Amino acid sequence: MDFVRYAERAVALTNAEIASLDDVETLLGTRRFLLPRLCEKDILRIAKVQRDLRAVFAASDRGDELAAVELLNELLSKHPVSPRIAGRDSDSWHLHVADRSSSVAAHLTAEALLGLAMIVVDFGASRFGVCQADRCSNVFVDTSPNRSRRYCSDRCSTRANVAAYRARLKSSESV
Repeated sequence: MDFVRYAERAVALTNAEIASLDDVETLLGTRRFLLPRLCEKDILRIAKVQRDLRAVFAASDRGDELAAVELLNELLSKHPVSPRIAGRDSDSWHLHVADRSSSVAAHLTAEALLGLAMIVVDFGASRFGVCQADRCSNVFVDTSPNRSRRYCSDRCSTRANVAAYRARLKSSESV
């Protein structure tokens, strides 16, 4: 399993606006196999997990790696992850989250926690961030080689750069 993909699912889970079962269906994307287990309780469970995950991203974003790891470890204790080996042969073995829970929220939580934990182990706890663009609070995982990511998307980056450019132009014109 590509753990960056699981970490990106954690980002999608944290950033998603979940108000209905349709919103959860949208979040699931191609993982249609989870749909038969989807229920109203998943909405509240996901909202709780979103708040907990956001706290991990916020701690890392403010440079408190120890707090980010402690929060992530608390979540791993509260929501144990059971990985399983999948594949057809020795060339294709990879890890997935074992699907032992009947809850869609528990499955999404396990994927998110496994992905974030592996990012911490592989890249460090400073790789989680909160978008620096005005009016955006989305989170992201920074897998850039130089740890330079500051925005959740190209859209936010472009918007912030254009605003900064216009502010520089305006200040140079008023001088």
